[in-house]
Amino acid sequence: MTVGGALLLIFGFIVFLCIAIIIWAVLIYNRLVSSREFVNEGWSLIDVQLKRRFNLIKNLVNIVKGYASHEVETLEKLTDARSAAYTDDPKERAAAEGAIGSALVNMLSVTEAYPDLKADGSFRDLQQELSQLEDVIQKSRRYYNGNVRNYNTSVQTFPDLIIANLFAFREAAFFELDNEDERKLTEVSFGETK
Repeated sequence: MTVGGALLLIFGFIVFLCIAIIIWAVLIYNRLVSSREFVNEGWSLIDVQLKRRFNLIKNLVNIVKGYASHEVETLEKLTDARSAAYTDDPKERAAAEGAIGSALVNMLSVTEAYPDLKADGSFRDLQQELSQLEDVIQKSRRYYNGNVRNYNTSVQTFPDLIIANLFAFREAAFFELDNEDERKLTEVSFGETK
């Protein structure tokens, strides 16, 4: 083989290697973008369900106010907790959702003292819808957290972390409650109302 042929072969190999590296980087970049969009979609699903929950809570509070006007403190705690949940940060939102769950349980326990309220059809319908919505929210959280796990794994593992660091892909935050008591409160089942 001549020197010119060897140089041409080396040049061809270098060009091939550069093209392979570019294709590899583009594939990883696209996968990271796709994973990040799944995380954003999951957050959007949670957000939609939580907004539905806020509206249901507002309606429940209004119905309970009519029956239990002297239980204002409990209702105000729920309204304040609901107002604090307007944030796009998953950690702050999770803390606020824990407070909402706690206040909601307190409000629903207050309703036990009012047989007329428990018999109100609108209240029962809202209570049942809220119970079903809690299940949907729980599923949305699992979907979001699963996508966050997959995305964070890609951002943290080699060789993806090279591209992730190069293009400033940052880890996403999980949507989780801080303490065990809050976890229990958000999973309350209201059961059948007679």
